[in-house]
Formats: sequence, C-alpha cells, structure tokens
Amino acid sequence: SVGCSCTPKTAPAPSEALRNRGTRRAPASACSRSRLRAGGTVLLPSMLMFGVILASSGLLLMIEKGILAEVKPPPLHPPASELSRRVGGREVPGDFDHEVLRDIRNRTIRSVCGQRAMPRSVWELPAGQRRTLLRHLLVSDKYRFLYCYVPKVACSNWKRILKVLDGALESVDVKLKMDHKSDLVFLGDMKPEEINYRLKNYYKFIFVRNPAERLLSAYRNKFGEIKEYQLKYGVEIVRRYRKNGGKSAGDDVTFSEFLRYLLDEDVEKMNEHWMPIYNLCQPCAVRYDFIGSYERLNEDANHVLEKVQAPSFIRFPERQSWYKPVTAETLHYYLCNTPQKLIKELLPKYILDFSLFAYPLPNITSEFCRQ
Repeated sequence: SVGCSCTPKTAPAPSEALRNRGTRRAPASACSRSRLRAGGTVLLPSMLMFGVILASSGLLLMIEKGILAEVKPPPLHPPASELSRRVGGREVPGDFDHEVLRDIRNRTIRSVCGQRAMPRSVWELPAGQRRTLLRHLLVSDKYRFLYCYVPKVACSNWKRILKVLDGALESVDVKLKMDHKSDLVFLGDMKPEEINYRLKNYYKFIFVRNPAERLLSAYRNKFGEIKEYQLKYGVEIVRRYRKNGGKSAGDDVTFSEFLRYLLDEDVEKMNEHWMPIYNLCQPCAVRYDFIGSYERLNEDANHVLEKVQAPSFIRFPERQSWYKPVTAETLHYYLCNTPQKLIKELLPKYILDFSLFAYPLPNITSEFCRQ
C-alpha cells in the first residue's frame, strides 16, 4: 500500500500513523489526490483525510474551527454484511476494508501512546486511575485472558460467557438477572506479582463503541428505565440544571441536561456507564491484543472466542428481545436537538475515545440537521 501526507515537516505524527511497513512515501505532487491503493482497492480521499485528522495534534483546534463538520468521514465501522468490494472483476469480502481501518486505528494508538507523557504500564498510572482500570479487568485463568469490560458495550453478555467458561453458569441463554460482581475474578483483587504475570502472559482484549452512541444508550437506559439511577443522579441533575426543577422524580432528565452534567463532572469520578473508555481501560498502560467493535460484535466476539480456544458450544449470546438499539437516526435526532455549543464543549472529554478508536466526530452542522 502507498500513503501520502501533505502535512508540514514539523508535524510528523499524521504520516507516521498512516504509514505501513515496507511502504514508500508518495511524491508531494500526488498528495492532492490523497489516495491509498491496496490490492486494487481505492480508499477515498475522505478516508485518508480523516485518518490524518485523527492522528493530528490539531484535532481540538479543528473542532473549534468547525473544520471537521465539513469532512465526510469514511464508514469506519460498517456492519460486516454491508462490506464487499469488487477487485479485479471478483467480489472481495469487506474484511479487507476492516483490516485496513483496524491498522489505522492501531497505528494511531501506537503514535499517541508513544508520546513521552503517556503511561507505559499500569504502575505508572496515578493510584485512582490504576484502581479504576484493575477493577474493570476481568480474569480467566483457565483460558488465560483478560477482558476490560466497558458498560454499554455488551459487557453483560461477556460476563455471561466468563461465568459459563468458569462453570458458574450453565448456559449463556439462562434467563437470570445479571449479577455483575459474583462468580467473576477481577485483576484488582490480586497481588502485584500476580497482576504483572497476567498482564504479560495473558491474551488481552476490549470492545469499543461510538462514544456519542454509547452516551445516548446510557442516558436512555439509566434515566428512562432504572429507578436507582433516576433517584441517585436524575433528581440532582434536574435540580442543578433546570429552573424550578426541585420537584422532579429524576425520570424526566433531558439529554441536554445529562450532557451539561457530564461537562461539569470530573472524568475520573464519573459513573462507569459514561466514563470515557480510555479512562476505564487505559489502552496506553495496557497493550491490548485485540480491540473489538460493537458494530461488528458477533464477528469480533467469535474471533476472540476462537483465539482463547473456548469450547465450540459457547457462542456469543443474541441480544435480548426487549433491547432497544440506538439507530443512526435516533442518535442524529438527539444530537441535532442539543445545542451545538454544548456538544463542542463536551467533545474534548471524549476526544481520545473518538480518535484512538477511529470513530467520526458527530455531524451537528445546521445543514445536516435540517435534513
């Protein structure tokens, strides 16, 4: 594959993030075309531009200037069923596209995590951050893997699988309310030498999701369905951000009020359901062997199960019939009915989730929202 970069010499990060092994840099005259060829497949200019933006240290500046709203990002996480391309007159499965995008993501992570100020191990993290990470790393000693669970990214189903693998649950299809603590082993409960051994020798993976979609999913679930969250968080949010909101039962929190609450919250003290994935799983301090995506949940989950050599009868559970997925249309509706200024102010708190895991920033331009 051949990549080209139009960035100044003083900002080498973008070209580094996109450069593949054994590649050569295209001449400057070719940069205007910004195209990447591999096996006859052409990555459109918007894809390369988006990749450059992701790796660029000027990302937040672009948010402020509204530049990103004008860039149409590539479909970084399309469903596997939609991915296919004709190369040399034959149909090629979309896994190739997914691997290219995965490579961009991995190189971006390496580029960002290679900066001097970033942590190189769990022991370089401040105590609070290390505690958060270690209590989100689940352990399977039998199958020698570590899974960093992220709430609202199918973590309940992964916990079911861990319990089945450990013999604590008969089947992933057992209709029981998930107990998120019992019959699970957390890395944080182990001694330092035990932690080090597992981090060094076990297969490590996480699953990620579009940050905006994850926040909306948490909002709809916790404030629309869970009384505990309505009372613990909802009542306070309404009281704090709504005039004369003292009589609210916490079940009528608006999405804008929820985002204003997140804007004022200290990231390290956030509830795990809306804490950024970066803070939960620390991908710079822990070098994950695999980063799966919610958009390819079944395919990526099967890959992990095969990799850890789980018994063939264990499969990833189907979504529950009552589950209400966040569609693109639903997400657009909520975002377009939220003040643009609020979203732009909140983005820096989640910018590492967008950039490291290659998710496009939300399009909230007036032109787009009018549609």
